[in-house]
Amino acid sequence: MEADAIVNAANSYLSHGGGVALAIVRKGGHVIQRESDEYVRRHGPVPTGEVAVTSAGSLRARYVIHAVGPRFGEEGEDKLASAIRRSLEKGEELGLHSIALPAISTGIYGFPLEVCAEVMASTFLDFKPRSIRKVFVVLYSKEAYEKFLNVFNKRLTL
Repeated sequence: MEADAIVNAANSYLSHGGGVALAIVRKGGHVIQRESDEYVRRHGPVPTGEVAVTSAGSLRARYVIHAVGPRFGEEGEDKLASAIRRSLEKGEELGLHSIALPAISTGIYGFPLEVCAEVMASTFLDFKPRSIRKVFVVLYSKEAYEKFLNVFNKRLTL
């Protein structure tokens, strides 16, 4: 995926030890983990619903925006909406034109795909971009794609 920034569904300590986060570090280089560790050392853990930014190393992006999503059943959809919105806002702050967003919190954090799609659609509808022109929703399975497509077809004009 080529975008000005990719969003990584992260944990509060920006410890990229597994899943997509580890793949990002492996592909982009360990500089991403080093910058993440430095961020946490300076600012403390990233609160749920918030973001931190690192370089993208050797990825075809300028930045990685690390969004800390909520755990299903422990924290609500408002925190998921915040993680999505803050990712977009950070992209705006950085003057970006494109951003790639995953289905935050739908992996090990357990949010149902449909819920994430609904929250993402609502967040997109409320967001008023200034510099961002393209948002790529990057999904990991045919099932995810079909569920997001169903929700987006009902809620958004594609």
